[in-house]
Amino acid sequence: MANTYTLISSNVLSASAASVTFSSIPATYTDLLLKISARNDAAFYVSSAVIKINAITGTYSFTTLVGDGSATSSSRDSGSYQGFYLSAVNGNTATSNSFSSHEVYIPNYAGSANKVASLDNANETNATAAYRTINASLLGNTAAVTTLTITTNSTNFLTGSSFYLYGIKNS
Repeated sequence: MANTYTLISSNVLSASAASVTFSSIPATYTDLLLKISARNDAAFYVSSAVIKINAITGTYSFTTLVGDGSATSSSRDSGSYQGFYLSAVNGNTATSNSFSSHEVYIPNYAGSANKVASLDNANETNATAAYRTINASLLGNTAAVTTLTITTNSTNFLTGSSFYLYGIKNS
């Protein structure tokens, strides 16, 4: 169990942005934790984003579980996303001024094994249907994580979206 969380970097948007990047991530921690509160300008109630490691465009795979208040589903994908799949980002038609919440945990990010992540997402809104998703993701690449880039699908993150990257030491 982790006993220390250290803020590596943060970014609270003062203007819309197509992506947010954390670079020069030090290899001095055991794991990484990324906390996101986001909204984008997609013309939808909810949309998605991806988290790319080290600008790697290789195939990322994931398994996801989704619940929307009235139904549940699961899916698996092993090729169509170019990053860890971050689902349920509030779009422009979601309740005004509401932001979705996301937590991404990347264990052993500096090790020499394939990179994995768990992603926990919640769409925040006053509407009757809200999405809750949990993803398990894999990137078949053994390079240490030094850069994370979070990008929406052809849209922009809106002002007030926040991104916090923490390093975790398990000692």
